[in-house]
Amino acid sequence: MMRFSLVALAALLAACAGGAPVKAQGPRPSVIAAAPSGSGMDAELFYQLLLGELNARTDESGAGFALILDAARKTGDATLYQRAVEVAFQARNGEAALQAARAWKQAAPQSREANRYVLQILVALNRIPESVEPLKTEIALADPKDRPAVIASLARNYARAADKKQAAAAVEQALADYLDKPDTGAAAWSSVGRLRLAAGDTAGALDAARRGQAIGPKAEGPVLLALELMDPKQPQAEALVRGYMQSQPLPEMRMAYARALLDAQRHSEALAQLKAATGERPDLAEAWLAQGTLLVQDNHLAEGEVAVRKYIDLMQAQPAGEDKSRGLAQAYLSMAQIAERRRDFPAATAWLDRIENSQDLLQAQNRRASILARQGKMDEARKLLRALPERTPADARMKTMAEVQLLRDNKQYKAAYDLLAQAVTSDPADSDLLYDQAMLAEKMGDFDQMEKLLRQLMVKKPDYHHAYNALGFSLAERNVRLPEAKQLIQKALEYAPGDPFITDSLGWVEYRMGNKAEALRILQAAYKDRPDPEIAAHLGEVLWSIGQREQAQAIWREGMLLNAENETLVETLKRLKVKP
Repeated sequence: MMRFSLVALAALLAACAGGAPVKAQGPRPSVIAAAPSGSGMDAELFYQLLLGELNARTDESGAGFALILDAARKTGDATLYQRAVEVAFQARNGEAALQAARAWKQAAPQSREANRYVLQILVALNRIPESVEPLKTEIALADPKDRPAVIASLARNYARAADKKQAAAAVEQALADYLDKPDTGAAAWSSVGRLRLAAGDTAGALDAARRGQAIGPKAEGPVLLALELMDPKQPQAEALVRGYMQSQPLPEMRMAYARALLDAQRHSEALAQLKAATGERPDLAEAWLAQGTLLVQDNHLAEGEVAVRKYIDLMQAQPAGEDKSRGLAQAYLSMAQIAERRRDFPAATAWLDRIENSQDLLQAQNRRASILARQGKMDEARKLLRALPERTPADARMKTMAEVQLLRDNKQYKAAYDLLAQAVTSDPADSDLLYDQAMLAEKMGDFDQMEKLLRQLMVKKPDYHHAYNALGFSLAERNVRLPEAKQLIQKALEYAPGDPFITDSLGWVEYRMGNKAEALRILQAAYKDRPDPEIAAHLGEVLWSIGQREQAQAIWREGMLLNAENETLVETLKRLKVKP
């Protein structure tokens, strides 16, 4: 049954007519509610609106819309025009909503709200060319001091446009008068660039970022766009970012650059940006956490602990909330990892006990399991992981991978392989599971099975670069089929150019083929991009082989500081009978 409050309607109508809303004073059985004295609303208009609202709530929404829109035209009241638009939306009638919004705009040409409704409805209806004039009006009506922010938000307004190229062209046309102005140029080109990027025009987006930065060298918009465009195949984008970073950047922008560098596996450069950010803004908690996490990951435990503790101290003064809870959970996990690596298991457990956020339960339990395994309690560790709840298939997968990683870390390769084999059988479409199974076959010394699985993966997912790199490196490591190994690794680099670990593989195969000078050049570049103990092992061996033994030992010492337990580094030093 339809529910409708006449008292509420009377209050709404009174407000629409310009009077004060009626307040319900208590039950009055013989009176519904009258328009307030002096409101300007006569009985006919009241009845028309009442009938319109009643129809709008039934199958006669079209009639209700017509009555409310007619009342809006008679009174010129913005609230009634807005109500007419809402009724049309509720009836899923976009054309009617546009009709009401345009009537409103015609009645109030200087109303930004009316114009904004027209603009948003045109975009929603995908009538992009018609949106140019309302967009120009929206910008023109904005307060000059707010205009750059309005322009910067335009890309979001067109995010749902079906024809992205048409949207980019429309916005560029509307912004023609603002693209070269000192106060709006950077924001205008940033919006144009984002829409070009959404349309797949990366070259055009990069050009827009370049133009925007030329007008506003200190503006953030062009830099944020360039960060999205950062890619080894497009080095000009990072050049724009670096240009901005040279002139007193905002610490938050350094954070954004650090995230992009981390995505590109360039950890040392990311760490440099994070340290600069905390140097400029010592109260920037997020930067301390990212810095600490990265340092711990690279086994710089003392320095990492200082950074993580700084984050924890800063967060104590912050109000409670989801972000604080999740951030502290990550910090406690890092502190537990530090304690675990120092073999201080009681301290590690104490840090884990401080985690309250249920969403981080898997990571916490995974760390607890690792502690148990290090104490020789593998059965207890596996039971701990298996006891985790499974609400979704994703939960089940994460549990499986956590158990596989636990077994792998403790060199129980056969058990890990069997567990993965079951998972692959259950979900044969999961390429990552198949890859991990192949890597465990290699650990077990079953190279034929490893190659078989990787070849299957290449057929199933031809752009899965890890498969080409893994097979190529395995062949190089065993010093067999070296030309084929090089081809596989080069193919991997085509899909992931600049990846330091694939670059390391290429350097290693060059070394195996006797091209020591080229191997040295490649490995030095890889190690610069990503200081890693395995890359250090390979680079050190090449240096050792050409007689640069002091340099080799220095690199190996760095590798030992990163991770003294790295298998490749330990095996290399043992084989060469070297004590770094």
